[in-house]
Amino acid sequence: MKNSIVKLIGIVTLSAGLMTSCSSDDNNKPSSSFVVNANDFKGTITDGEVVLDAGTTYKLTGKIQVNSGATLTIPAGTVIQGVGGTSAYIAIAQGGKINVNGTAAKPVIMTSGLATKAPGDWGGLVICGKAPINRTTGGTGTAQSEVADLTYGGTVANDNSGVIRFLRIEYAGAAFNTEKEFNALSFFGVGSGTVVENVQAFHGSDDGFEFFGGTVNTSNLVAIGNEDDQFDWTEGWSGTNTNWYGKLAFGKGNRGIEADNFELGYANTPIANPTITNMTLIGPGSAADATVYTENQGIKFRRGTKGQVSNVVLSGWKTGIDVENDETIAFVPTALKVTNVLYIADVPTKTKGKKTDGTAADVAAISVESATATGAGSGVAQPTWAAGWTVGF
Repeated sequence: MKNSIVKLIGIVTLSAGLMTSCSSDDNNKPSSSFVVNANDFKGTITDGEVVLDAGTTYKLTGKIQVNSGATLTIPAGTVIQGVGGTSAYIAIAQGGKINVNGTAAKPVIMTSGLATKAPGDWGGLVICGKAPINRTTGGTGTAQSEVADLTYGGTVANDNSGVIRFLRIEYAGAAFNTEKEFNALSFFGVGSGTVVENVQAFHGSDDGFEFFGGTVNTSNLVAIGNEDDQFDWTEGWSGTNTNWYGKLAFGKGNRGIEADNFELGYANTPIANPTITNMTLIGPGSAADATVYTENQGIKFRRGTKGQVSNVVLSGWKTGIDVENDETIAFVPTALKVTNVLYIADVPTKTKGKKTDGTAADVAAISVESATATGAGSGVAQPTWAAGWTVGF
């Protein structure tokens, strides 16, 4: 990391679509020494602020990493095309920031740069913060991210990794092997000072959004057609969230939500305990091919997670809410509950429980039904807040 800051004196230059001048919201902030090649977009940003040009398409051929003290700012309408498989991704290290300044009319789009687009064409967006994780109980430890190999975790609950508004991530999730691949957007120990609003994960080869600990809050998330879970959390994540919409599509997929505390320590603290208000999850249908949709469950709570979820619409799942492991079942129906739930057609098993020893458990109390639930806003239909900047409905 460079400790010195390069100062601009006189005329500001433009190079390959990069505007290295001060950002519009901070005229005193110096530019970065990083030089962008829009046709070979890769490298490590170590200082200042890099501001991209909305009129330029950037070919992401390798890793873009934003280190501590540096900022990557992406204006509305910018398109970044990944063309490098697992080598092409954007990673924000601890102390670095990303500002995605999209709008409903002009979202920022991160997508495949290949002629025939498919899930897994490029990596995805990885953000690493300093908020608590529970890989070691107590929430003060750190770890290395499973992709990008960056440190995450710590004790700064309100850590700030930037602002993300109106972003669409398409065809991400490149795989290193059968056990390790990118999600569309991975939050590793991201703090509550980070703003995440109006983001879509579309047709990725792994999860849409995954939270590895941290305290980040979100609103208006859309996950459609991702080939594993649409939403996933683990490692003690606790955040406040509104308006989530998830839908399986494209002939492959897993659960709407996969929720864990921590797979190697079900009681590790801090215990995962997010709040989600207004959510729609649409499955492939209860009779969908089990070899294609291997875990046909709207929500899977397991491995000791807590959670407070309300105003939920579930449609087209073999099982609506599945609860597994003794530690998780013990939280039902106080620290773990789903209230105001509307099961719309084709959810033959509303709730299902299984103890750690494999025997069945009655977890019906987790679900409180309501005929007036609206989910993400419009039942199974596209929410009004998602109009204009999303695809795939």
